[in-house]
Amino acid sequence: MNIVDHRLRTEPDAPVPFVQSPNVGGALDPSYLVIHFTAGANAQSSVNWLANEMARASAHLVIGRDGAITQLVPFNRVAWHAGASRWNGLTGLNRHSIGIELDNAGRLTRQGGKWRAWFGGSFPEDEVMEATHKHESNPCGWHLYSPEQLAATLEVSQAILRAYPGIRDILGHEDISPGRKTDPGPAFPLGSLRARLLGRAEDGMPAFETITALNIRRGPGTQHEPLPISPLPNGTRLDVLREQGSWRLVDVVGDVEGQGDVQGWVHGRYIRRVD
Repeated sequence: MNIVDHRLRTEPDAPVPFVQSPNVGGALDPSYLVIHFTAGANAQSSVNWLANEMARASAHLVIGRDGAITQLVPFNRVAWHAGASRWNGLTGLNRHSIGIELDNAGRLTRQGGKWRAWFGGSFPEDEVMEATHKHESNPCGWHLYSPEQLAATLEVSQAILRAYPGIRDILGHEDISPGRKTDPGPAFPLGSLRARLLGRAEDGMPAFETITALNIRRGPGTQHEPLPISPLPNGTRLDVLREQGSWRLVDVVGDVEGQGDVQGWVHGRYIRRVD
């Protein structure tokens, strides 16, 4: 991916779909990248809402669960994604940041044996993790991000940082508006994304490796099909992004059979920590 004239492109002559939001401000010289979840039913409904003047909100990008990307605001214009916010002596982070919205239902509650979102949608167990938000004290359900979505977020962020070298950090909405916002929540591997993009030693994580040839799957369970790269060779290095029961969402370190930036789920029994 690259950025030309403040528009994201998957290829030099192939800009991502653009839906102009009327909810924009003045010129933007970004210092931060801010990650959000939409807390909506699907990517298209979120795009439609953010492109509606009544929303009084917008974002630069929306990334769907299949990794599809829609741009709503050029990267050199202020988008209204942060609201009342503060970080590192700055207030009003709209004027200082690029905002990325990820199609994700966010916080979920268990009702009648099912995980449900505020808008009424229900979600299977393998799409939910139970965790306590860093600004809260009680656990609840959180909608998991898809591997395709996480891979697209990494690639988009790499392109943004190349195009705008003044960006100093990657933050969650919860960081700049604590107590008011909870996105992107504990299901999003913000520390891993920050470490990969900015090389922060303090955000590093233990390394793991496979101890046998191991299938890597689209979701946490044998009911999910293996990725085409499966099986991973014995000794493949991994970063563990998230745990769900016996399963681990991992990022494959380096290339396997010529493929890089691979993320998926493996069983924790067949990996070990590398000291």
